[in-house]
Amino acid sequence: MENKPTRPNSYLALAIISTILCCLPAGIVSIIYSTKVNSLYEDGNYAEAERASKNAKTWGIVSVALALLIYIVIFAIYGIAIFAAIANGDF
Repeated sequence: MENKPTRPNSYLALAIISTILCCLPAGIVSIIYSTKVNSLYEDGNYAEAERASKNAKTWGIVSVALALLIYIVIFAIYGIAIFAAIANGDF
């Protein structure tokens, strides 16, 4: 009987959610890595499967972080515009 290591997490849910709700380019990269995890594991490339799992997790987190940064910048820009309009009496 072959002694197989445990299957690494593919983080497919994180990849899909981060792609839909957050940053599309980084989310797509995360989906690509997460889909490679199971096939690499089934082929016996355990180290590569573990590496793909870590990359999928990293890119999913990067996608969420980029989206948060973008949302903060957008809210800051609109907030400054609203305060400027209020200060000028245009609002």
